[in-house]
Amino acid sequence: MQLRPLKTVQDIKMLKEETLKDISLRLKEYKIENEIKKYHILVCAGTGCTSSKSNIVRQKLEKEIEKRNLQDRVKVFKTGCFGFCKLGPIIAVHPDRTFYIKVDQNDVDDILDKHIMNGQVVEKLLYKSPSNNKIQETIDEIDFFNHQMRIALRNCGVINPEDIREYIALDGYLALANILENNINPEEIIKTLKESGLRGRGGGGFLTGLKWEYARNYEGNKKYVLCNADEGDPGAFMDRSILEGDPHSVIEAMIIAGYTIGASQGYIYVRAEYPIAVERLEIAIKQARELGILGKNILGSSFSFDLDIRLGAGAFVCGEETALIQSVMGLRGEPRPRPPFPAEVGLWEMPTLNNNVETYANIPIILRKGAKWYSSIGTEDSKGTKVFALAGQINNTGLIEVPMGTTLRTIIYEIGRGIHDNKKFKAVQTGGPSGGCIPESLLDTKIDFKSLTDIGSMMGSGGMIIMDETDCMVDIARFYLQFAQDESCGKCVPCRIGTKRLLEILNKITSGKGEMEDLEILENLCYDIKNSSLCGLGQTAPNPILSTLKYFRDEYIAHIKDKTCPAGVCNDLLKVVISEEKCIACGICARVCPVNAITGEHKKPPFYINQDICIKCGACIPKCPVNAIYKR
Repeated sequence: MQLRPLKTVQDIKMLKEETLKDISLRLKEYKIENEIKKYHILVCAGTGCTSSKSNIVRQKLEKEIEKRNLQDRVKVFKTGCFGFCKLGPIIAVHPDRTFYIKVDQNDVDDILDKHIMNGQVVEKLLYKSPSNNKIQETIDEIDFFNHQMRIALRNCGVINPEDIREYIALDGYLALANILENNINPEEIIKTLKESGLRGRGGGGFLTGLKWEYARNYEGNKKYVLCNADEGDPGAFMDRSILEGDPHSVIEAMIIAGYTIGASQGYIYVRAEYPIAVERLEIAIKQARELGILGKNILGSSFSFDLDIRLGAGAFVCGEETALIQSVMGLRGEPRPRPPFPAEVGLWEMPTLNNNVETYANIPIILRKGAKWYSSIGTEDSKGTKVFALAGQINNTGLIEVPMGTTLRTIIYEIGRGIHDNKKFKAVQTGGPSGGCIPESLLDTKIDFKSLTDIGSMMGSGGMIIMDETDCMVDIARFYLQFAQDESCGKCVPCRIGTKRLLEILNKITSGKGEMEDLEILENLCYDIKNSSLCGLGQTAPNPILSTLKYFRDEYIAHIKDKTCPAGVCNDLLKVVISEEKCIACGICARVCPVNAITGEHKKPPFYINQDICIKCGACIPKCPVNAIYKR
């Protein structure tokens, strides 16, 4: 791609208008020329769809379009994540906004012959609502996208993230251009952010404008701008998706941050396990430099700013900003006491501004549309929208963005379309491994920072895991505590030793050896760890235990007193049994048992399982032709 440097703000505006014509088909601003309809086919190139071989679908489309001489009628583009990763590979056909799911390379002929040539949708590739099996043809009709409001994700699934011109066509870099053209005072930028009410989306929820103000006011020989793109929450892949689908929104925000606080250098800290995000960032930074948007004298101004990438190893603790700073400098990722905060003493002991990807992605559009617009969205406590990774036992999984104040019930039953296989909802966990488990009685809770904290959970970086009746809440708490214990950097005793003791007690309970006094010990130890740990990892690690003790205490008691797991999950408390009424004595179970624990005579029911020998592997359960074997 040949890019000519932009020397003035007017150059950006001209490039915007020029490129806007090329992508207008995606914006419902198309014209029919000579009665021949033109199309844009957007193929998802996010991690989820790429792993489902969307690149092969794209290549086949390009090959067949050339073979059919359709180049003047249809064009194929890469785009970022649509959010509906469960149904990939996904393609969208514009201007119709037709949404095709689970597209295979063998479907390419149908798409071209039926849709492109004859204007007929390929019905077998359309989404069907799990609630009523109704076909939903366009993006606008699909349940999953209803109730969403895309601000941070505004360009994902719309633009080609590897073409800076498409970002510019949708008002990209205009916020920066306006600042430089009019020499806007940094204090005005900070004021706008403060009035917008934007809070950090990385977990802490600190007011963004206030953080920028602190970083500006501290003196230093040099200042730095940091982006945390290494969120440790395994369920929170929203930052990666933004970098893959709209990297320039982050770059623009970081340049503006540099201008505001007086920094000339920025670093994006991204985990090496995100190769597509890293590649897109490298392309975006290179293109921004070629256009004169990064580097010396940006857009002919006196302001200079550049960006580099630093790769992380995916340590959860590096989500904490002081540990991240250590890692960026090539040191072991360990947190340090605060104060002093990074705004005063950060990278190389200099004032450093750190925000996460989602926070930065909001900045350009706030500065374009104004604080009043943004603050009109959300609740009194939490303005704007929040991106969540919706996962677990729910029909529609994926990446969503909703206004703050949306209820958990709306997300689970309207966007997510309810629990998978019509099972009973049990809990939703927000905030990733550091969050709490919320019961059905609190499903009408509005999502904002304060409301989630008040009920024992947290916003975190945006994980939202749905659980049903088959999930054991004691085992869930044990699972998250195991993660926190594994990820502890070990620097402070409360986290290093405390989480280990908590895990020992939970293992004791789930193995049927727990005692009632263990619950009091658990609770007291949780509060000791919360109050004395050095960083956010240790301070929030007990949240899953405290919330499950509060809302699902009966399950702990069942494990301890009755020596049973109500959900049938904890293996040490279960027995694999054969129903005498159902057994037909076919002998299949005995043949698959690896330890010969099942005995009986062929055609003379029932067969029996020797509990002293049985290892509870469950190998016999799926093999039984009459479903006579189960765990209890």
